[in-house]
Amino acid sequence: MQLSATSELERAILRSQGAGPDVAILAGDFEALVRLYRPKVFRFALASLRDLDAAETVTQDCFLRAYQTRACFRQDCSMHTWLMQIAVNLIRDHVRNRRFQFWRRLNRTAKGLDVAGHAIADGARSPEMQALFNERVAAIWTAAERLPEKQRAVFLLRFVEDMDLLEIAAATGMKEGTVKTHLFRALRAVRERLGERI
Repeated sequence: MQLSATSELERAILRSQGAGPDVAILAGDFEALVRLYRPKVFRFALASLRDLDAAETVTQDCFLRAYQTRACFRQDCSMHTWLMQIAVNLIRDHVRNRRFQFWRRLNRTAKGLDVAGHAIADGARSPEMQALFNERVAAIWTAAERLPEKQRAVFLLRFVEDMDLLEIAAATGMKEGTVKTHLFRALRAVRERLGERI
């Protein structure tokens, strides 16, 4: 969808909410909202969790929670930012819960990195260039996985979701200066771990 369609959809949803908190978003409008934003939420969840099933679960929970709390949407940010804020909180909860699990997944990144490298590939690269590109992507993912939780969230929202600093601040509940600090530290840590590979 184009940007104008996005804005038009958001305006239609907001109009349906303007009649009062008891007015539900029309089913068709919410389905359009899911179609529009699901890829972005899923991509962020997958980049954050590096687990396809967990990312799918978080994405579904995000839209379920958005639907259940649609009357609480204060309209002080865009729909995209609101949905990403829900996703950030769900991912944070998922990571906390996963820490208490007995079995940890081993070698989670091996297959996912290969898939990510091919998804980004433009088809015009030679096999050698593609192999180097895949190594670079794998190194970045590995470095990003080792970042502290807040730095990783800011890093992924900025570079995977291409959100600006104010949107990241709204999605994470941090101040803009704090977002800048976490982003700076994340970039420095990733560059240090990669050495000369960037």
